[in-house]
Amino acid sequence: MFLRPTESPVVFLQQLGRGLRRSKGKEYLNVLDFIGNYEKAGKAPYLLSGKPYNIEVMGSSAFLQDFEFPDECMVDFDLRLVDLFREMEKRKQTIRDHIQEEYLRVKELLEKVPDRMELFTYMDDNVYELCIGHSSENPFRRYLEFLEEMGDLSPEEYRVYHGIGREFLKVLETTNMQKSYKMPILEAFYNDGDVRLAVTDEEVLYSWKKFFSKGTNWRDWDDVASYEDYKKISDREHLNKAKKMPIHFLKKSGKEFFVERKGYALALREELKDVIQEDAFRKHMKDIIEYRTMEYYRRRYTGQ
Repeated sequence: MFLRPTESPVVFLQQLGRGLRRSKGKEYLNVLDFIGNYEKAGKAPYLLSGKPYNIEVMGSSAFLQDFEFPDECMVDFDLRLVDLFREMEKRKQTIRDHIQEEYLRVKELLEKVPDRMELFTYMDDNVYELCIGHSSENPFRRYLEFLEEMGDLSPEEYRVYHGIGREFLKVLETTNMQKSYKMPILEAFYNDGDVRLAVTDEEVLYSWKKFFSKGTNWRDWDDVASYEDYKKISDREHLNKAKKMPIHFLKKSGKEFFVERKGYALALREELKDVIQEDAFRKHMKDIIEYRTMEYYRRRYTGQ
């Protein structure tokens, strides 16, 4: 008896497989599926065929197609169910439906609400391409709002969601990233979880050099042919680059969250003073920086 609702084809097959274990004197298996996930009930032939999960095929009339099953196995539906499934197939899933369905699959897989990096890591590539290709439906550009829609905000996240912190995180999610220059500035503010309200020249320089000395990040510098050439760049040149490029553009970014303050290279609006102390805010700030850095390099290496 299937009583556990699941959004995952893998979990469905695992459940069925337990009943199909061989045993002396066992000739057949009766399965009573109470169909917690009724919208995919018509996909049973597809799932049982062993074919890999695929949105485009799963979105078609898979239950009407001929599939190869093991010898002496067959899948059949009552004609009334065939008509019902056919009617359901007429209602095409939207892009939002696909994304939400995939989110629920990942959530079930991890047995917890995934953060951005976890959702990216376990998300089907086809669904991720849907996210990237449709910015208005892309949860990575508005993750708190997405979690609120899914009913998955924690009490701590709920406070951030209904305050200025949400607006600031949205700026971090959507700020332009043609180059990776903004990442070390944001990391200077994040400060390993002890978020700063302002950063000095020295703090910017430390974070900047640490970032571009890692791996091949130095390649983002224009007119630098080798790592040896990069190492010859003076601290003054590093700081001038940071102020001329990312700091300059962050001050012009949405809602003026990044501001000038005497004695500092860059500061945050005073209204953020309390929210940067919130653990939920810090968690999301870190998650955004890690995801956006990863996504930047994914685009660079895939030529997108």
